Amino acid sequence: MTSAVATDPITEILKRAKTIAVVGLSDSPLRPSHGVAAYLQTQGYRIIPVNPQIQTSLGEKAYPSLLDVPEKIDIVDIFRRPEFVEEVVDQAIQLKIPTVWMQEEIVHENAAQKARQAGIFVVMDRCILLEHRARFR
Repeated sequence: MTSAVATDPITEILKRAKTIAVVGLSDSPLRPSHGVAAYLQTQGYRIIPVNPQIQTSLGEKAYPSLLDVPEKIDIVDIFRRPEFVEEVVDQAIQLKIPTVWMQEEIVHENAAQKARQAGIFVVMDRCILLEHRARFR
């Protein structure tokens, strides 16, 4: 008799993803968003900064919103206060982005429910850097 091996959905998402849009990415190395995105770059992910206040970050052109990004996005990593999360999730739904990731201390149940109803996998209140390190180091 064979036993089914449970797969960890976060591991599978991180294995398959190639492009991560980081909403709220700062161009300041002192900000957590910058450190997390820089780590993800070193792990081979393509980072797309989404922040209307900057032109570039980590050597990549920044876009004012997800709707302005001209390429396919696998994960939206959100570094915005909860009151701005629903707008980002609405854009992710419109673009059919498969995963929405809300960083530590970002919880928005209504936005998460909307995303799930649209078939989007949601991670909430977890750091993508820590989750990646725990699985791939």
